[in-house]
Amino acid sequence: MLVCVLAVAAAVGVVATAAFLFRRLDHGTDDVVPDGPTAGHAGSMLSSLFLLVFAIAIIVPWTTADSARQNTYAESRAAVETYWSAARLPAPAGAQVQQQVRDYVQYVLQKEWPLMADGRLSLEGASRLDALRTQVAGLIVTGDEAKSAKSETLEDMKDLSAARRQRAADAQAAPPAGVLPLTILTGAIVILFPFLAGARPRGRTLVPLFVMAAMLGFGVFLTWQISHVFASGLSVGPEAFRAALTEFQRIPWSG
Repeated sequence: MLVCVLAVAAAVGVVATAAFLFRRLDHGTDDVVPDGPTAGHAGSMLSSLFLLVFAIAIIVPWTTADSARQNTYAESRAAVETYWSAARLPAPAGAQVQQQVRDYVQYVLQKEWPLMADGRLSLEGASRLDALRTQVAGLIVTGDEAKSAKSETLEDMKDLSAARRQRAADAQAAPPAGVLPLTILTGAIVILFPFLAGARPRGRTLVPLFVMAAMLGFGVFLTWQISHVFASGLSVGPEAFRAALTEFQRIPWSG
């Protein structure tokens, strides 16, 4: 924070020093009109800065949300593959594993998903998955087919655990610090810049200014809406896990 303040102070100091020296040395001409070169240069640079910050505020969360959505489908596919593999396990172990996989997906939907709005996953969800992996790993099976089924089930559960860890990382993802406040600040400056430059818009000249302010306000609202992957108006939903529950219904029951 101190470095940021020093950088801002240094930049302002450069402008103040340049203005003082040019006035003392009598270089250049006075620029006091709102549409002069100083205002035009500053206005274009402020607009560019706003567009840069706004692009970061939109693209980074949007990309994160898209990746998180794909990861939820990867986790649901791993759950479905585990359910398929468990169908080949000998009874009653296979049916028990399938039921626990179903319970895990239902738990994610009903209990864990609301917690992700706070950027976290439940410890119980992880415990359920770990206990299930331990249970499958401890199964004593005989025959090549049963051993192959056990190996495939463990491999699918490994993918399921990896996808869960990725979902935990997605839940904690956030835009770079300061991007949203900087977007609001630069947007406000862009709106107020004509007044800061000394202009006094009146009549029909206020119409494009109002339109620009409305569009900028909507843009800032949009950046806030997508700032969290699982807790905003454009958040990632649990459709992948609902699809997995539907898929379970057509998979054969073990035993």
